[in-house]
Amino acid sequence: MPNILMIDDDKDLTDSLTLFFKKHHLELVVANDPLVGLDLIGEAHPALLLLDVMMPKVDGFTLCKQVREKSALPIIMLTARGKLEDKIYGFELGVDDYLPKPFEPLELLARVQALLRRSELQGPTEETLNMMIQFSGLDIIASQQRVNVDGVDIQLSGMEFHLLHTLATHPGKVFNREQIIGVLKGVEVDLYGRAVDILLSRLRQKLNDSATSPRFIKTIRGMGYTFIAKPL
Repeated sequence: MPNILMIDDDKDLTDSLTLFFKKHHLELVVANDPLVGLDLIGEAHPALLLLDVMMPKVDGFTLCKQVREKSALPIIMLTARGKLEDKIYGFELGVDDYLPKPFEPLELLARVQALLRRSELQGPTEETLNMMIQFSGLDIIASQQRVNVDGVDIQLSGMEFHLLHTLATHPGKVFNREQIIGVLKGVEVDLYGRAVDILLSRLRQKLNDSATSPRFIKTIRGMGYTFIAKPL
């Protein structure tokens, strides 16, 4: 049973979601204190993190930043702050999905399941386990969701890895924003054009890839993005 960690100070919400997730064969580990939740990430080894923004002691944005410094754990942010600038800031910090409150539990469940599938945390296929893609200066190890650039391992979020893996397995193909959204969101994840640009910018930064002199991902003006490195 996949283990989901929820950090949210709303006890009524976490209690109801604990029962709801159990009915759908998912274990929800709850921390109503954000500092306790931060410790639980290392202790409970969750497959996914549900993170509230507005909490005492430490806000969700700060907590997300701390998590991303050490882990590529998939994160869904849950918040009453649904403004565009808040969503953009969340994606810039490395959030994989963003769900405004109030929400329907079934929608949250659908997003959790989609993100777990995309993160390959529910049993990768034998083909995926055996797959490693190598380029000059870049190794992508799909079975471990691991990326190595110039001999150094880098941490990518689930969404960043999925985007890189998609581009790298289709070298030379140009993906426009709509195609990227379709690839990443499954059915449920709420993406839009600006978020795609932010995601690409963050991925390039982690890959140490220049937009003006790219080694891996090239922008085709007016069309989209393409992977230009040649496989070894």
